[in-house]
Amino acid sequence: MSRQSPSARLRLAALSLVLLLGACVRIIPGGTQPPAPPPYSPPPTTGPTPVPENAIAAGVRPGPEISSLELRQGDAATALLSFHESCPALVSREDPSGLTRPRDWQQACDGFAAWPYGQAKRFFETFFETVVVGDGQAFATGYFEPEIAGSRTRLPGYDVPVYGVPPDLVRARPGDAEPNEDGTMPLGRYDETGQFVPYYDRTEIEDGALAGRGLEIAWVEDPVEFFFLQVQGSGMLRAPDGTLMRIGYAGQNGRGYTGIGAVMRERGLIGDGPGQYPGSMQGIMQYIRDNPVEGRALMRENQSWIFFRELTTDGPLGALGIPVRRESSLAADPRFVPLGAPVWLELDRSQANGMWIAQDTGGAIKGPNRFDTFWGNGEEARRIAGGMSGRGRALVFVPKGTLARLGIR
Repeated sequence: MSRQSPSARLRLAALSLVLLLGACVRIIPGGTQPPAPPPYSPPPTTGPTPVPENAIAAGVRPGPEISSLELRQGDAATALLSFHESCPALVSREDPSGLTRPRDWQQACDGFAAWPYGQAKRFFETFFETVVVGDGQAFATGYFEPEIAGSRTRLPGYDVPVYGVPPDLVRARPGDAEPNEDGTMPLGRYDETGQFVPYYDRTEIEDGALAGRGLEIAWVEDPVEFFFLQVQGSGMLRAPDGTLMRIGYAGQNGRGYTGIGAVMRERGLIGDGPGQYPGSMQGIMQYIRDNPVEGRALMRENQSWIFFRELTTDGPLGALGIPVRRESSLAADPRFVPLGAPVWLELDRSQANGMWIAQDTGGAIKGPNRFDTFWGNGEEARRIAGGMSGRGRALVFVPKGTLARLGIR
């Protein structure tokens, strides 16, 4: 895989069809996590197949020796820097996959300080072994950091508000509502009578439910571009004077997410047939622009609304609270891949082949061997990520000794 040099990585920043069918929403620790759309899976033939609880339940077996992989030095060097950035989380966070313990990562993290940069490949060979989770059959899409026209202040033509988290968006007190399936209380608000009610949905917010409350952190020009930035969960706003403002996920209104790509496919609006729009992000956006009334109604079927905050980091933040890196970071399901762990991909899309570091999560990234690769920002990133849909095999790198400790041979 072609990788950036370490110095170029400091300047980071489209959604594929699959993301639009069940979009990947960036999740920031401490924020309000949006309800996850259903995980990708082929249409069932005899009923839905339940997703295993974690990697151990999915089944784990030894993978090949790292020395047998076609791991190039430049690829390894870039991945090593991202792995090092993940170390504070790796040695302190519990791993819900059941594969590792925080102390398992300490030796590799400590070893980074004295390791020669030019021998990055040998670093991974020295400290890691590979495992196959489940059947190891990978499915990977791509995401990127959008850049759209926006301004910190309201200017002529910049009329779409970007809201911060409203103070009345809260979780219900016990007894005021039914708990969610995961045991948490639902998000919503208390109305004038003290009754807990769902929070404003997309239509209500677009119609002005939050206007005049001083919640605007910026204004954008194009509501369609902003819709897709919300789906993505982070992005850059470029003002008319060329200045940039990075915004990232801060919270969500608690309403269910609806992937409009899935809705359009069900209605025969996208596909390969006559009169259909291409099943890509660009095709979906073109339909909305060509049919503004129907397009606006379609977007409003997704009741979820994302609230933002300004980021001063050198890249969008992933689930570990550190910036994700172009062609180095990917999103994975933490129940099957320890966040911060290296992941090896061999796909039918050669651009995504090689070493990645699991540093993010996503609403559609559910189940073993489901990944979302990050491609940075700009037009090239938009093009690559927008067309990324690869299948092949995946290997997860874990500290040496993990298999023996788990009793796996």
